[in-house]
Amino acid sequence: MSWLLLLFGGWCALHAFNAWRPVRRNRVLFVWSFFAAWLTIEAAPFWLVVELAVGAVLVWLGALDHVVGWVGLVLLAVAWVDLLWLVVQGRAATATAAQAFGEFGRQELGGWVPASTGKIVVERNVEYRRVAGKRLRLDVYRPAAEGRGRPAIMQIHGGGWVIGDKREQGIPLLRHLASHGWVGFNVNYRLSPGATFPDHLIDLKAALAWIRQHADDYGIDPDFVVVTGGSAGGHLTALMGLTANDARYQPGFEHADTSVQAAVPFYGVYDFTNRNGTMMPEFHRWIAEPIVIKAFLDDEPERFADASPLDHVRADAPPFLVVHGDKDTLAPVEDARAFVTSLSAVSSSPVIYVELHGAQHAFDVFGSPRTRRMVRAVERFLYVVHQAHAAPATTLPVPSEPRSVVAETAAHATELDRAEPDATDPRDDEAPAQASAATTS
Repeated sequence: MSWLLLLFGGWCALHAFNAWRPVRRNRVLFVWSFFAAWLTIEAAPFWLVVELAVGAVLVWLGALDHVVGWVGLVLLAVAWVDLLWLVVQGRAATATAAQAFGEFGRQELGGWVPASTGKIVVERNVEYRRVAGKRLRLDVYRPAAEGRGRPAIMQIHGGGWVIGDKREQGIPLLRHLASHGWVGFNVNYRLSPGATFPDHLIDLKAALAWIRQHADDYGIDPDFVVVTGGSAGGHLTALMGLTANDARYQPGFEHADTSVQAAVPFYGVYDFTNRNGTMMPEFHRWIAEPIVIKAFLDDEPERFADASPLDHVRADAPPFLVVHGDKDTLAPVEDARAFVTSLSAVSSSPVIYVELHGAQHAFDVFGSPRTRRMVRAVERFLYVVHQAHAAPATTLPVPSEPRSVVAETAAHATELDRAEPDATDPRDDEAPAQASAATTS
């Protein structure tokens, strides 16, 4: 048992260390490092319980009868301390967001009352486009109660432009917003290698045009549609916000309104040119050049710049809330910082940057403490933007520089936590059972 405790403690300590210092540049280890860190960080409360239980059982079985067992217990204790700190970091997301919002988050536009409307309905597989022999579909998340003029949000899944599906990502945010009166559209689009950029973006603009055309069917306000997404979806979210009504990306529907009223990219990719040297070389050799862009960066740099949100920043961009983790091993946090700095220098709308200390890529796939807090923070951001839309005379505060505050502890209690209980709303947990799924072929 002593050796078993040593092995178990060493395994736990290794994952704890990797969560703090994930591998970014080693082509052999970085995939394992990402998945191991991702699961450790966002499921930290679960692993803490498991490790405590297993450690207690091994000690009870006599693992401390030999010095080897004590070494294993020390390693296990180190892992426990790390997991506790990861939990604290996840809970600090509320303070991080509130500090980043600054005056924007303190806007009093009719009062912020995050009261849930309860049940939601999920309508799956609604076809919005036929192109290149494919039927493209979306899922609709909406309140069960009828309503008109509701705000709408379009969710774009990630997956490196080659994999992913609307059933897998953005679900916590869509369910939460739907229970609070929003209508959400989780959209599929063509994937590479079958699709070549900008096919992905064109599909999403077609989805946005479809959403506006069917505004009456879903009781939404066609003049208020926001967009969000993570990873490749974050990249495409940023482009949706920065290329509104650009005819190059709207072949056959050039006159459709493809503007969005806000963009919320999570852990996105903002630079395909790698001008700052932050991406691993494999990103271009394995993904961008042969699969997504289908060109060589050295030969056609303009095509890679065209795919880079950094090259599309504009003065009339909508409000942006950019969210990124400082432990992201797949989408460099340095590029997110560069994008926010560049956009905020020219945009006449608010550009808010929330950098989450200790967060990995794809952190919001789990319903973790961090995810729950960021869902509420996104709701707060969108509420302020929507209220300003409803009252055109209102001027949203524009920070003189991009705000980025990384909270080290959850001790900084804020108005967001006071406005809504820390625990997950039980109605959110019940949503899957309450939702009725209607499938449209």
